Amino acid sequence: MASGVKVCDHVKELYDAMKVVKNDADQKERIRLVVFEICNGEIAAAPGKTFREKDLEGKDVYEVFVQQMYPEKPCYMLYDCHFETKECCKKEELVFVMWAPDTASIKEKMQYASSKDCLKKILTGIKHELQLNDNADSHDKYGFLEKIGKGAHVINLEGHCV
Repeated sequence: MASGVKVCDHVKELYDAMKVVKNDADQKERIRLVVFEICNGEIAAAPGKTFREKDLEGKDVYEVFVQQMYPEKPCYMLYDCHFETKECCKKEELVFVMWAPDTASIKEKMQYASSKDCLKKILTGIKHELQLNDNADSHDKYGFLEKIGKGAHVINLEGHCV
């Protein structure tokens, strides 16, 4: 179902910057989380909602991710998630999330649901895609880890043991 919503050109640039992290680049400038919203018929990065490594210093990155899910406002998020499995395998994987809280208006939820595919066309190669609908979904760290770990036992999320 098409919504007529377009994706801002800047979204592709942000995605490319997150997807291709160069070893010689300043790691503090690395983009870790972007919140996208629909505004004026266009999907764009929400103002002030592009978080770089330097912005998250001393913070629990997963908690910052969860805090972006407002109770009555849908959004999309692209999260550069760092975790480690029991097999001592460190991973850095992009997670695409559609947050559509049950408390949001039906009109907004439908607009985000029907516009998701046009955004996904730009986000090629995303390994994990999640849809979260309530606080139980968004605050369930173990459920989140089970989904991104795909059967592997995750022992560390963003530098914190779980």
